[in-house]
Amino acid sequence: MSTWVLLRGLMRESRHWGEFPYLFQNVVGAHQVITLDFPGNGSLFMQESFGSVPRMANYCRTQLKKIGIQPPYHVLALSLGAMVAIEWSEQCPGDFARLVLINTSLAPHNPFYHRLRPQNYPALIHFLISGSITQRERLILRLTSAQQCTTEQQAVLLEQWESYARECPVSRSNILRQLRAAIIYRAKSTPPEAPVLLLAGQQDRLVNFKCSLQLAESWSIPIKLHPRAGHDLPLDDGEWVARQVQVWLGQIK
Repeated sequence: MSTWVLLRGLMRESRHWGEFPYLFQNVVGAHQVITLDFPGNGSLFMQESFGSVPRMANYCRTQLKKIGIQPPYHVLALSLGAMVAIEWSEQCPGDFARLVLINTSLAPHNPFYHRLRPQNYPALIHFLISGSITQRERLILRLTSAQQCTTEQQAVLLEQWESYARECPVSRSNILRQLRAAIIYRAKSTPPEAPVLLLAGQQDRLVNFKCSLQLAESWSIPIKLHPRAGHDLPLDDGEWVARQVQVWLGQIK
């Protein structure tokens, strides 16, 4: 029976998965789905974030062992979480059965102007210096989601996100540590030993989807593109994500 571990990205926590873990478990037929928070985020907001991806990877491995979840793991990871999964697979390749990486980017494979679109620099800098929780969450939604939703639906989602941010606030110092970790991380040139599937949204406003295309070409691994989704693919079309994984699993058995 498979255990799936879900890892999110910069400043996000387990609750930001919404209903996706339940949907994913049902579609894929996973035995259990575990969501982990990085220190500095979610229930761990009082802790200091790690300033490097390798330390984040080691933390994930240690936490799973502490709660009695043994490898091999199936991992689905988004953005910074995908970098952590890649590093983890380099440290301990035997820990992994399958890897699904969503809208990630890696040095040295991808240029900096694709890893974070330059047009977002001013808004991100302003938010880091003086932005309120409301401004931050609105910016994150605008940059990470391309879903077509009503004003009312958007308001409900933002209210949820703002409540998470007030209950478990991510400090600016922790945001900077996480951002630094993502910027300085450099992956090996070779792909993980475990089978890998790449998923990317072609309407990603934060990270150019060409990053995923380049990784797929460099590593000779499969990729599926969603023509209308953005950076947070599980939010924009969680069922599509689950179905792509289900099909891929059937192909590699």
